[in-house]
Amino acid sequence: MKVGIVGLPNVGKSTLFNCLSNSKAQSANFPFCTIEPNYGMVQVRDDRLTLIAQKVNPKKITPTTIEIVDIAGLVKGASQGEGLGNQFLANIRQTDAIIHVLRCFDDKNVTHVENHVDPIRDDEIIQTELLLKDLETVENRISKVHIAARVGNKEAVAQKQILTKLKNHLEQSNKAIHFDIDPQDYEHYIKPLQLLTDKPHIYLCNVNESDASTTNDYVEKFRNIKKEFNPIIVVLAASIEAEINDIQNHEERQFFLEELSLKEPGAVTLVRKAHELLGLITFFTAGEQEVRAWSIKKETKASKAAGKIHSDFEKGFIKAEVVGYHDFEHYPSIQKIREVGKLRIEGKQYTIQDGDIVYFRFQV
Repeated sequence: MKVGIVGLPNVGKSTLFNCLSNSKAQSANFPFCTIEPNYGMVQVRDDRLTLIAQKVNPKKITPTTIEIVDIAGLVKGASQGEGLGNQFLANIRQTDAIIHVLRCFDDKNVTHVENHVDPIRDDEIIQTELLLKDLETVENRISKVHIAARVGNKEAVAQKQILTKLKNHLEQSNKAIHFDIDPQDYEHYIKPLQLLTDKPHIYLCNVNESDASTTNDYVEKFRNIKKEFNPIIVVLAASIEAEINDIQNHEERQFFLEELSLKEPGAVTLVRKAHELLGLITFFTAGEQEVRAWSIKKETKASKAAGKIHSDFEKGFIKAEVVGYHDFEHYPSIQKIREVGKLRIEGKQYTIQDGDIVYFRFQV
């Protein structure tokens, strides 16, 4: 799963990317510091993994990860190619979800491409460019099916009707993700278009250090104008996150967080929210060699989850031995869990639950 970081130039995208991925993407006070996208793998912090490891004492602990992409800043006219806009919009198309960074701080030493700070206006600029590109995509698709629909091809007629409704929806400044459509029609006609406004969204309000544990007027005004859509909004100070990230000693890091009145780094909150936004849950495998977290889509069956580990596990699936996380947390060992009958035997159609500890039995 891939999450793209988007926004106007100079809002803190590359700084945030470096915090999340421990990378060293160039970050500077001028527009289009980033041209080619930067890619990094980000660990999803999960305290359950730590507790499981404490009880199993494995040689290796492996958290689950998601891929983060730092995409160059968009500007007005991007949908018509301004600022290499077509290239950047194509990079967004390849992602599964979007973290939209909004500048919510004043600093005369950091230039703003629109000359002054206004996250509401900045969001409108980005959303307009995404909508215009989606309109272009939908109109092109309508043109392709028009001839077949005109001669009576039923499939083409159905597709054109749905796409025309979607076009009208977009023209009224509505995102594709809010388009009301039958799920089967969506899978068949809309999903393959990879529309930019069809991607789930997190707003990241980048604030000054002094506002990191609270909020500010910029954030509150933006939150108020967006409240009817119930968006996910995360507030953090990208500049201070970089300092937090550089502290390797756990106790020192916790002391620094307490000084800032923060329970955890904002980057940790953001990654967890991104994981949830992608519709993912986590299951665990636990043994003496390794305790590992695995990300899968909600409603994934046991046999498919086994295939996440290795295709042979899915092909030769026999059964899954499953312990719910709360049971694992309550009892001191796997042996005790077996004794009290809390270890369940499940078949291939069992739906994996978030937090399950699973041992797969298979034969090839």
